[in-house]
Parts: sequence; C-alpha cells; structure tokens
Amino acid sequence: MLIRLALLISLLLIVSSAVMYMLTRDPRYAGFAWQVVRFMFYTLLVFAALFLLERYGLVAWRVWA
Repeated sequence: MLIRLALLISLLLIVSSAVMYMLTRDPRYAGFAWQVVRFMFYTLLVFAALFLLERYGLVAWRVWA
C-alpha cells in the first residue's frame, strides 16, 4: 500500500513537471523530474532488497517459520 502511494505521488510529480517544462521550457522542471525518477528508483531497489531478504533469507533459513 505504501509503495503504491509513493509511486502514485511520484508519477503525478513527474507528469506535472514534464507539463510545466513543456509550457515554460525552464530546465529546473526537467531536473526536478529527473531527481524524482532517481529517488524512486533507489527507493524501489531498497524495497526489492528487503523483499528478497525476507523471501529467501529469513524464510529459507526458517527464522520466521
């Protein structure tokens, strides 16, 4: 649920920044959209690593059986 909310908010930020960049041609909007994309990429990498750790690390070793 939390990841979906973060993805929705970031998608809205990226789309609105792209529209503002197209309307004004101000490179700050493109830079902001790129920052949001990078942040969400790294955030998703962290969540994926935690998921894999839980799925294959803890369950496979029967720590949380």
